[in-house]
Amino acid sequence: MSRTTASRVLTELILEVFRLNGGLLAAGDTLTRPAGQTSGRWQVLGALDGENLTVAEIGRRMGLTRQSVQRTTDLLEGAGLVSYIDNPAHQRAQLATLTPRGRATLDAITSRQIAWANRVAARLVEDDLRRAIRTLRGIRDAVDAAAVSAERSPILTRQRDRSRRTHTPKRRRAS
Repeated sequence: MSRTTASRVLTELILEVFRLNGGLLAAGDTLTRPAGQTSGRWQVLGALDGENLTVAEIGRRMGLTRQSVQRTTDLLEGAGLVSYIDNPAHQRAQLATLTPRGRATLDAITSRQIAWANRVAARLVEDDLRRAIRTLRGIRDAVDAAAVSAERSPILTRQRDRSRRTHTPKRRRAS
């Protein structure tokens, strides 16, 4: 199968987004370092800004796996920045909440981020930023729709089922 012109452009955009993501993570680490944090920890702290969430909810909102959010949240709890509280809606899935120390840490990071964002935004055109947001949301929706279509694809489903059969360990018969 050959690439369409649009798929070549999409691939170029994806690679640019990967490079941008790397730069944003590095900038985030620089912004969070004085507070003794990382970009990953900042994502979880930021997700809890103003509301208590389960680990799974944080993962869904941030596009992260529940397992990685669990590890990060547990580290933040160990540092006294987050605590777990009972969830009235679910007996087993506790809610993560910012502690006063976590709130102060997030506020310090946010203050540095605002100054950084103001410097970066001064080099850009606001309308271009708004257009980029709309475009990225559209691409995210298209990627999500393609993933759903792939999940429902009879060909991919058969391939996935065949793959699972191939990699499933055989049970031993009891002797």
